Amino acid sequence: MNKVLIINASVRNQKSHSRKLTQLFVDNWQQKHPDDPFSYREVGLKEIPHIDEEWIASAFMKPEERTAENQSGVALSNDLIKEFKEHDVYVLGTPMYNWSIPSGLKAYIDQLMRINETWKFRSGTPDGDYVGLLKNKKMFILSSRGDTGYGENEKNEHMNFQTTYLKFVFGIMGIKDITIISLDNEEFGGAIFENSKKKIYQEIEAI
Repeated sequence: MNKVLIINASVRNQKSHSRKLTQLFVDNWQQKHPDDPFSYREVGLKEIPHIDEEWIASAFMKPEERTAENQSGVALSNDLIKEFKEHDVYVLGTPMYNWSIPSGLKAYIDQLMRINETWKFRSGTPDGDYVGLLKNKKMFILSSRGDTGYGENEKNEHMNFQTTYLKFVFGIMGIKDITIISLDNEEFGGAIFENSKKKIYQEIEAI
């Protein structure tokens, strides 16, 4: 049995294509793994606070040295990290905004990216050698994008700061088994977009 965490990052609700992808994933996974429990983390419609000076002071302080006031600076971060660690499979649905990710998703990642919680320096001091602390995890990144050609060796690869960033930053945390499925061509609409949806929906249903 795997615990599955669904993370939705779109600021749109009913009109969000990335949310449709995560829902399709849930429907497909439940049919094949009916005993697997699901949890949901909303980072698009529900605000995740950005880190601030108090957060930084708390996060880089040894836990035993934190006062009650210091501890409050990372209270939400602690909860989000605990939730994240408790799951085995992550399904991240996100649109591409301005060739990158929604600010709410970036705020969520900043809350998760904690030294000695989800990553560390190999030597224990800053050495540029990052070691992920999350083991045996699987992630699916389900992205939606207006244009096309953002994949490896494609014409717009150099403009893709969405899935390339997500794969890198979660890889730093130790998640190496990452599958990326991207729905492109939303801006074109019509038959082009419908054909893209058909192809991507089939990919998700085949998982």
